[in-house]
Amino acid sequence: MTGRTSARGQVRGQASAGELLGLVRSGRATTRGALQQMTGLSRATVGLRLDRLFRAGWLREGAGGPVDSPLGGRPSITLEFDDAHAVVLTADLETRHARAAVLTLTGEILAEHSGTLVIEDGPEQVLGELGAWFGELLEKAGHRPDEVCGIGLAVPGPVELETGRVVQPPIMPGWDGYDIRGRLARAFTDRTGAPPVPVLVDNDANLMAYGEQRASHPDCSAFVLVKVSTGIGAGVVVGGSIFRGIDGGAGDIGHIRVGADALCRCGSYGCLAAVASGGAVARRLAEAGVPAASGADVRDLLASGHPEAAALAREAGRQVGDVLATVVTLLNPGVLMIAGDLAGTPFLTGVRELLYQRALPRSTAHLEVVTSRLGERAGLVGAGALVVEHLYAPERVEERLLALGY
Repeated sequence: MTGRTSARGQVRGQASAGELLGLVRSGRATTRGALQQMTGLSRATVGLRLDRLFRAGWLREGAGGPVDSPLGGRPSITLEFDDAHAVVLTADLETRHARAAVLTLTGEILAEHSGTLVIEDGPEQVLGELGAWFGELLEKAGHRPDEVCGIGLAVPGPVELETGRVVQPPIMPGWDGYDIRGRLARAFTDRTGAPPVPVLVDNDANLMAYGEQRASHPDCSAFVLVKVSTGIGAGVVVGGSIFRGIDGGAGDIGHIRVGADALCRCGSYGCLAAVASGGAVARRLAEAGVPAASGADVRDLLASGHPEAAALAREAGRQVGDVLATVVTLLNPGVLMIAGDLAGTPFLTGVRELLYQRALPRSTAHLEVVTSRLGERAGLVGAGALVVEHLYAPERVEERLLALGY
């Protein structure tokens, strides 16, 4: 940041074009006069900065605002972020299924596709297929490949954000350390002929949490989402930003030991995911003679009111709730959201039973325990938001404007 921030949160000094764009996007300043007041820049300098943004197509003029002066006069012309100048591609990978979409820069889904993609087939094949999906989706949405400004990908494993590589993912064999960003960028270019675009990769629970928090709970300063599907993972959003830990491992609660002797896919015994995930519930149902091979099968059984599936889901919820009592005590979130294949009434009932029994009353006094609102689209929306926030951060706006010659 080239300026400084005053005690009132105003950007002062030599604010850049990127910082002006940030003020407009956030709604903190939406007229030229307001930008002058917020930044301390002269009218001429604000005009020059804005001209660069207009030439790039990132800003547009909106309707006139109210007249502030008691003497009347012309209304101030408002400034708006132009979300129509580009689109974002996103995808959300699960173990045997994936979703992909074209989104506007403000998160509206323009076209989407879901289908079978088996993550055990490896990154080369899976990411190549995603490239084909992206090409078809752009045609469906009526957008050219050169309108894509970036790609966001959610994966079911821990991700090192700086490199976009997964690190020792228990349910992604063959993906450890693989160059996901490079391969997906090449797949997109090979399928569409478009120039390479930035690719961002993050854990699926992180991006689901990011999408849900921004869409439904923007004022919640500490937000936790727990995804219970094939495995169990948590995404944490603090102060509007994803909390990842030092190397992307934050939120991996599925591998907390709970004292059981079940073998987990990570190779250890007694992990929470080994006894309370959708996969674990499916195994117990299969042992009881109920056809179920995955968390998705359990979800279908729960939707049909299957009594044994409901009983096992409630028991799994109690086991997860016991662990979440510690999570809630540590983070003191305002919202705890349950998502994934098991996110229904039986599981949620079990979570609440143990959570409120084990956690201190002070930790749960202002806590909302809810289920997902975006559903299967949460990861797509979160991945899109990740790309947009990355590309339109003030320092990156400056880099991009210079690269465009503005």
